[in-house]
Amino acid sequence: MRPLVLSALEPVDSDVDLDDPVQRRELRREHGAVLAVIAAGGIIGSLARYRIGLWWPARPAGMPWATVTINLTGCLLLGALMVLLTERLQPHRWVRPFLGTGVLGGFTTFSAFTVDTVLLIRADRPVTAAGYLVITGIGGVLAAAAGMAAARMGASGTGTGRLENIDPDLEDPVDGEQQTSR
Repeated sequence: MRPLVLSALEPVDSDVDLDDPVQRRELRREHGAVLAVIAAGGIIGSLARYRIGLWWPARPAGMPWATVTINLTGCLLLGALMVLLTERLQPHRWVRPFLGTGVLGGFTTFSAFTVDTVLLIRADRPVTAAGYLVITGIGGVLAAAAGMAAARMGASGTGTGRLENIDPDLEDPVDGEQQTSR
């Protein structure tokens, strides 16, 4: 059984092995398309965050609960998503940039978190600012860990691990080298 939090052990990009020259070339070939996928996801995530902010505005010098909720929800979903994409599923290579970097990156707003914290301090609300820092900082890490744990528990009987789903007969169309079934 794996430990609950493995962020240091998770791959930086599960879709690309930087030690493999074929996969490094793939990065250069598809750079524009991946950026378009990220941008499309970012539009969706940003619009969702904007709508929530309109629906649930922060009171002046009060705790920005919409931003707290958005960031903690984003951390929870990103933790679950990474487990599903790196351990359980073999999605298209654009799913991670679209959902992780695009949708959830656009949805979460740690820049607003920083600005809100500064504004709370300037409004002479240091206790609220400190609470905001603790809730968002520690809560974000705990939410990501909870998302990872939930995804592992929820998917525990639904299939084999990702490394077991390699098709050894699949060849790279460019170099004819063996590759994974992505």
